[in-house]
Amino acid sequence: MDRLEQQMQFALEIDKEKQIHRQTYCSDNKTMENDAEHAWHAALMTILLSEYASEPFDVLKTVTMLLIHDIVEIDAGDTYAYDDAGIATQAERELKAANRIFNLLPEDQAKQMLDLWLEFEAGESAEARFAKVMDNIQPIMLNAATDGRAWKEHEVKLSKIIKRNKKTPENSPALWEYMLNHFIMPNVEKGRIQDDRE
Repeated sequence: MDRLEQQMQFALEIDKEKQIHRQTYCSDNKTMENDAEHAWHAALMTILLSEYASEPFDVLKTVTMLLIHDIVEIDAGDTYAYDDAGIATQAERELKAANRIFNLLPEDQAKQMLDLWLEFEAGESAEARFAKVMDNIQPIMLNAATDGRAWKEHEVKLSKIIKRNKKTPENSPALWEYMLNHFIMPNVEKGRIQDDRE
């Protein structure tokens, strides 16, 4: 199989990401967001909000990271952020998917994409740290915009949101403060997020 054919097969395969629906509602409060919409939105938000990162980072690399980070869900399915049972098997399911999907590409590009995906998962580089901030902020913004609908449906607790965002304050204090004060705490006060603080 020649290089272009492999690239085209990968391009067609990743179209399936549009069929993976998440538990977050779009801002219209009617339709569920799909993985491709989430990736596009988080990538564009990175360009807009990069000035709020705690450290310098390569914006293009981070945008690319976000555009590919959920491709694995084509095989592994979406794992809801607050689903403990799903999270327990997520890494294994997603690594298997990453190996299959990225290896549709020519060897050099397969390695590049897989390495970038693994870097995102590890969350240790400046780019991965900011990508994680965007991956967390984007659905929280949409949940707030839809009157906490998904939070209410899933009976999400404040402690779970804080735990998921444990590194967000150090990676972008300004975005964390904004998210906490404009998206999270107002929904706690309105009972849309369960306040389980002692």
